[in-house]
Amino acid sequence: MSKGSREASARDRIAAQRAAERKRERRKRLTVITAVGVVAVAAIGLGSWYAASQDTAEKPALAQAPATVNSDGTLTLAKAGVTAPVLDVYEDFQCPACKALETSSGSTIKNLAAEGKAKVVYHPVSIFSAEPTKSNSIRAGAAARCIGDGAQWLAFHDRLFQNQPSETVEGFALNDLVAWGEEAGVTDPGFPECVTTQKHAAEQESQSVRVLREAKVTGTPLVKLDGKDLPNEVAFVPAKLREAVVAAGG
Repeated sequence: MSKGSREASARDRIAAQRAAERKRERRKRLTVITAVGVVAVAAIGLGSWYAASQDTAEKPALAQAPATVNSDGTLTLAKAGVTAPVLDVYEDFQCPACKALETSSGSTIKNLAAEGKAKVVYHPVSIFSAEPTKSNSIRAGAAARCIGDGAQWLAFHDRLFQNQPSETVEGFALNDLVAWGEEAGVTDPGFPECVTTQKHAAEQESQSVRVLREAKVTGTPLVKLDGKDLPNEVAFVPAKLREAVVAAGG
């Protein structure tokens, strides 16, 4: 092969390599653009859902239904004699989507109980396995187990979501949990020690594993109506949630 032919061959190889690199870069850009587009569409969809949920949001009930703390750490919210339909709410105090459910439909859930249209049962679970979310969740759940008064428990429940930490940082500090309990009206002199020693932490963790398995909860929040999972497009939209519960009550 002549010198000119060798030089031409080398130029061809270089050109081919550059063309291949440009092709790879185009594919990479396309992948990034596609991913960004999917995220944008998801964000737009989430924004539309949130706007819809806010448009139909209810104001808090004037009178709360009787609240009873159960021995398993759950809380029942129901008027006397109301046993159905049953609205089970599985939630993790560290879960951002659970906070979103509380923001959009929390008042509706409480109203349905106050109006005698449903028996509501709150199930605080710890679903996270990675840190710091796992420990954050367990601290909050264990602290809630230190409250025996139903009205105080529910007020503390609301404060936990209002003060929910980021998923990337250690939060729900023990001193804060004690302070929020006092703000919620907890007067039990044993409450601070129960929280700071995390008396119920092991119970919170082990029972969560059992409840998640038995109730077939793969993610939170999960709202069940008479044992059947409600889709998010119903649970997160107050008007649709109310409609489903009223229909179940006949």
